[in-house]
Amino acid sequence: MTSNSFLRRPDTVPAAGAVLWRRKAGQLRVALVHRPKYDDWSWAKGKLDPGETWAGAAAREVLEETGFRPRLGIPLPRSVYSMQRGQLKEIRYWAASIMGGTGELVNEIDQLAWLTPAQAQGRFSYVRDALQLNAVVDADARGWLDTRPFVIVRHGEALARKEWRGEDADRPLNDAGRQHAKALVPILAAYGIERIITSPSARCFTTVQPYAAAAGLTLRPRKGLSEEGFAETPDKAARHTVKALQHPQVTALCTHRPVLPAVLDTVRRFTAPDAPAAAVLEQVSSAGLDKGEALVCQIAGNGDEPQVVSIERHRPAESLIGSS
Repeated sequence: MTSNSFLRRPDTVPAAGAVLWRRKAGQLRVALVHRPKYDDWSWAKGKLDPGETWAGAAAREVLEETGFRPRLGIPLPRSVYSMQRGQLKEIRYWAASIMGGTGELVNEIDQLAWLTPAQAQGRFSYVRDALQLNAVVDADARGWLDTRPFVIVRHGEALARKEWRGEDADRPLNDAGRQHAKALVPILAAYGIERIITSPSARCFTTVQPYAAAAGLTLRPRKGLSEEGFAETPDKAARHTVKALQHPQVTALCTHRPVLPAVLDTVRRFTAPDAPAAAVLEQVSSAGLDKGEALVCQIAGNGDEPQVVSIERHRPAESLIGSS
C-alpha cells in the first residue's frame, strides 16, 4: 500500500488490472476471470493503450472483462515477469469495489467466478497472482480493504506570471496545463469522484473542469483553497480538508503549491501511523506535488475518525507510459 509512482525499463510492456471484491453473507469474495483463448484463470487486466493512464487502463479493463464498473481502492503489489519474446511485462493492480455495471461478459472472457480467498488460491493459473490475493486478505483483516478515495490535485501548468497582465486569480492554464487537465479525467473517473471542491482561481477551476463536465458535477469553489484566501485566513484550508476527509461522498480537492503544506499536514493527522501511507506522505511533503498531479488517499472508517491507509501518486509524466 505504498506509492504507485515508479520508473520502468523502456522495453517493458505496461498493463493494469484489479482484484474486484465484494461480500456474500458477510464473507469476502474475489473475482477471477477465465480466458478461453489461453484456458486460464486470473485477475481482470490488460495492456495500456497508447497514452493511457495506469488507473484509467485498470478501470477500463475491469469493465471490459467483468461487465462491472470498478472504483479503484488500495494499490496492490505489482507483477513483473518475462514474456516469450524476452520483454518484461509489468502489471499494476488495485483492489476494487463495484460502482455499477451489469456483469455481462462481452470481451474475450467466457466465465467470471466469485470465490473465497481459499477457493481463489486453488483456482488461479499463475502462482504470481497470490501476491495480490494475499495483500487483499491482509488488508481486509486490518480493516483497510473497504475504503473510499480522497484525491488532492495540484493545478496544471499555468501561463507564467510575467506573461500575464490581469489579476493573478484569472491567470489561465497554458497548453501543457490543458493536457494535465485532460489526463486527470480517466484518473478521477477510475476512483469514482462524486464531489469536487476547488480554489476559485482559473488555473485550479479549469484543471478539474473537464472531469466535472464529463461526470455531470458542479464544481464547489472555496476561497480558503486559493492563494489569496489562504494568505488571509490560513486555517480555512485545513478545515476544508477535514470536511472532505469526513464527507460521505468521494471528494477531490484542487489547490495551489503554497496551500498544499496545510492540506498535507491535515491529512497526516488522519494517517494511520503503522500504514505505509505515512512514508509516502513524508516524501510528498518534502518534495511537493508536480503540476497536474493527483495524490490519491484511501480512507478507512467513517464519521469523525477516518483513517488514511494508503497514498499513491499519479504524476503527469506517467500518462505517457502507454505511448509508443
